[in-house]
Amino acid sequence: MKTLNLVILLLVAIVVASCSTTSRLGPNDVLYTGVKDLNYHQDSIKLDADIKSQIFQAINVKPNNPLYSPYYRHPLPIGLWVYNHMDPKAKGFKGWFYKQFVANPVLISRVRPQARVDMINTVLHNNGYFTSSASFKLNYSNKDPKKASITYDVNVGKPYTIGSVAYIGGGSRVNCIIDSLARLSSYLKTGNRYSVDSLNMVRINITNYLRNRGYYYYRPEYIQYLADSVHQKGVIDLQIINSPDVPNMAYNKYVARNITATVASIEGGGVPDTVITKRGTLVRYNPVHVRNDVIMSNLRMSSGRTFGVNNMDRTQVALSQLGIFSNIDIQVKPVIDSITPDGNGLLDVDVNCVLDKPWELKLEVPLTSKSNSFIGPGLVAGVAHRNFFGGGERFNANLKASYEFQTGKGSSYSGQSINSYEFGLDMSLDLPRLLAPSFIDRSRRYVNWTKFALNINIMNRPKYFKMAWAGLSFTWEWHANKKSTNEFTPFKLTYSKLLSSTAAFDSVMISNPAVALSFQNTFIPMMQYTYTYDNNIGRNHITWKAQVIEAGNVFAGIWRLAGVKGEKKLFGTPFSQFVKLQSNLVWTRYVGEKASVVGRVFIGAAHAYGNSNAIPYREQFYTGGANSLRAFTVRTIGPGSYHPNYTGKYSYYDQTGTFKFETNWEYRFPIFSYFNGAVFVDAGNVWLLTDDENRPGGKLKMKNFFKELALGTGLGLRFDMSMLVVRADLGIGLHLPYETTRSGYYNIPKFKDGLAFHLAIGYPF
Repeated sequence: MKTLNLVILLLVAIVVASCSTTSRLGPNDVLYTGVKDLNYHQDSIKLDADIKSQIFQAINVKPNNPLYSPYYRHPLPIGLWVYNHMDPKAKGFKGWFYKQFVANPVLISRVRPQARVDMINTVLHNNGYFTSSASFKLNYSNKDPKKASITYDVNVGKPYTIGSVAYIGGGSRVNCIIDSLARLSSYLKTGNRYSVDSLNMVRINITNYLRNRGYYYYRPEYIQYLADSVHQKGVIDLQIINSPDVPNMAYNKYVARNITATVASIEGGGVPDTVITKRGTLVRYNPVHVRNDVIMSNLRMSSGRTFGVNNMDRTQVALSQLGIFSNIDIQVKPVIDSITPDGNGLLDVDVNCVLDKPWELKLEVPLTSKSNSFIGPGLVAGVAHRNFFGGGERFNANLKASYEFQTGKGSSYSGQSINSYEFGLDMSLDLPRLLAPSFIDRSRRYVNWTKFALNINIMNRPKYFKMAWAGLSFTWEWHANKKSTNEFTPFKLTYSKLLSSTAAFDSVMISNPAVALSFQNTFIPMMQYTYTYDNNIGRNHITWKAQVIEAGNVFAGIWRLAGVKGEKKLFGTPFSQFVKLQSNLVWTRYVGEKASVVGRVFIGAAHAYGNSNAIPYREQFYTGGANSLRAFTVRTIGPGSYHPNYTGKYSYYDQTGTFKFETNWEYRFPIFSYFNGAVFVDAGNVWLLTDDENRPGGKLKMKNFFKELALGTGLGLRFDMSMLVVRADLGIGLHLPYETTRSGYYNIPKFKDGLAFHLAIGYPF
């Protein structure tokens, strides 16, 4: 009954949404309905985009029932209707409904447009536009004078520029450094636009330089500017001076004296044990499970050396990256009346670490979503230890089970329903150090890892097959700098075995040797290198991931040296020999306040040779699905213009390839609250690098490349709570790479046949 009442109330709310939403306002209250216009009167003077962004933020007050800016509102002010027409003292269901949906009116008096104008003027003046000004106008509604929008006008004049720059001068070391860095500044040049933010950035950069070279107590506010705008109209002459209240400590350069690191348990207590090392003194409150060198090797400061703030920050980061401490606190204390022979001050540094509880048990019931459009519930029971050998080593063991079903079905062009269940064991041990040859260039600013992994999995696809695979690997991960990550796996051995298959699936393998070869029992001895570049450039975010995989070459060479000819086997089973390369570039451009344009280009190629006639099925490329071509279900496109002449459930397995090109473009925008929307276009396909008579049209030929690109578009809805993103995409097919009953570029026989719906977790790229 309550549900029925709720539906009725919502319907009534929609019907009467056009009724008065100002009936409860006071006599002098005016409902704010948003910004009507923001007009720039700038003639030949153009404001920079960052200044316009600051002005937009100054006026960005959302009205009732907003979309995502002060300019637009959706037409159903449910919250205002509830505020004006329901009793706030009601009890029961009506009282609950009132509390859930009421929205207090946003009034012009709360927006304070004159204060917004003052903020705009401050932005203009801080950026050198001293002859510019802003104003506002209220636009009262003709239908209801108690409603009004706001128009802001910004009159832009010529900005003031920097004239001459005078420096501090004097003989002190600090003054000399300040003057030298100020002269090198790219901003403090005659003709540059005057900007308070840029002036502040100059002194912040100077201060950082000083503090990283021993002047620990220096602060940005100790540098001041005197501005003279009288000498020449439109020009500001600057003079850099010292603040009159700079303490003597700020002019002293400091050297680290005693460095003491203390390690205690999170439970507290313990017996102190002092250890003297080359880097400083270590105090352990035993029993603590941590090796002495773990703390001391991550200290980026040394006794007797100049104390830089950057070294203190790097110490904090290095210790935090180990993940074994619940708290890290670094205290710096000056040594009173103690000066080195060079005239420097002395500092004592205390690094206090609290060791966290190492064991972690977990039981999860996740909803998983994979790149191949499989989604379903799972169960993970695991145990983790974050300090396994007392050196920050991470040990993980997880038992997994999952049931998955494929999304995107619904048409003859979207494939068949394929369900599966899977269970297995994953174990890993990660060491926070690089056990690798010294010639590998690495940065000590970051924690570098050596990783060992073991996994065993069994997959069962009812009515199809049951397959098992096991893998063993170790990997080096290191950072050359903050933007680049390298991963090299010198050894990875995977064994796959087809445990059982149905008679119907066997008939498919008999009729298609390529499928049979890719499913044969095999060892895959691999080496793998992955390079990741991740960088933010202004409003752009670029991520590039390149990967090279080779399999079987080392083993084949050893067997050849041993005189083995023909097919080479490992423990009686043939091993694969192939090379695989792939590159994935993702570019994000942030537009406006929360919207973005995201583009992705993927290229991959694989080639089997020597001991193999085919790429293992798990290493082949496929396209379609929730994270790929969203107008098509996984493995229903390609290779090339090939299309199975049968539409049975087993046609799924031969639509893979050894070359892949795919590009995706997506415009993401906020709707309201946690809901975001997207409009996307996807294009791509997979091809074969060699002919396969059982899959005509599958070989890559450049003259047919663009014709054989499958194309789709669509709309998406995302529920984004940061920690969890649930995504629903409706793909609309525009072009199939093979011949259909319909001619022309749009060759989907029926519109409904080109629709595919995908439900997934997380963003597609």
